[in-house]
Amino acid sequence: MNHIKTAMLLAALTAIFVAMGALIGGTGGMLIAFIFALGMNFYTYWNSDKMVLRMYGARQVDERTAPDYYNLVRELARRAELPMPAVYIMESAQPNAFATGRNPQNAAVCASTGLLQAMSREEIAGVMAHELAHIKNYDTLTMTIAAAIGGAVSMLAQYMQFGAMFGGGNREGGGGIMGVVGTLMAIIVAPLAAMLVQMAISRSREYVADRMGGEICGQPLWLASALGKIENYAHRIPNEEAEAVPATASLFIINPLQGWGMDNLFSTHPNTGNRIAALEQQASRMGGGSAPRYADDGRQGYADDNGGPWSQPRQGSQPRQAGRSGNSGPWG
Repeated sequence: MNHIKTAMLLAALTAIFVAMGALIGGTGGMLIAFIFALGMNFYTYWNSDKMVLRMYGARQVDERTAPDYYNLVRELARRAELPMPAVYIMESAQPNAFATGRNPQNAAVCASTGLLQAMSREEIAGVMAHELAHIKNYDTLTMTIAAAIGGAVSMLAQYMQFGAMFGGGNREGGGGIMGVVGTLMAIIVAPLAAMLVQMAISRSREYVADRMGGEICGQPLWLASALGKIENYAHRIPNEEAEAVPATASLFIINPLQGWGMDNLFSTHPNTGNRIAALEQQASRMGGGSAPRYADDGRQGYADDNGGPWSQPRQGSQPRQAGRSGNSGPWG
């Protein structure tokens, strides 16, 4: 049912795009918009991971360049029974993360430098488990295509607004008062409708990814703690790339936008407090107790009360600097 619902929502986004093409150029504009939407979906299907990662200037890392982070993702992928995704880091002070790719065999996860520095390793495990859940459910393809079409709808609305200022309009009888009304409706309503569809797609997926992420990492409270912290940071630290392309906000674990203008009216994500409450209920059902941890060699152990299971340095690594917190992240 989730796949059917998603297909219907994506069809609605495409219909909005095609309808706007009709308002701009009549039957010809509608045909061009339809062909463009098909081409965009095809291109996004094959290149969604590269497109988004390039947009955020992410760099790929491996076991040599980021061993803690890379090995954590590898162990979580093993627990999720997924192929090892490509692992990326994006330069952003705002703690956040996303996953992308058309299927589990061609997927990537990306964490911001802010996330790796501000979160404990347990919290990072919860976040990356959530992103792997999106990959397992094929959400990454759906949300990336939705972001691409939503961005295109916004672009067309801006084009129509520019054209209306200079007397442009539908060449097939779209003039007069009805043409003006139709153009204004497209400029105002179409981006709003696209935003609502994106919101429906993302919100319907986040709760499922939270639940599965809690199962993958073995401790839903790790993810709950991370969500609360990321939400707090996101309101104070801007993500300039996301602000420039707000249609991609639905890809992130927490809405990266700070809520200026129209972004304050609607959110592509469920209420964070409700997500945390659901994870707390899941933790209660799972019985609580000691949470599993993941050593760099893949062995499973148990959490302690001293800053989490990863607060101790790896064998052969340099000791932590004096005054550093055990929850300062792998690069703290």
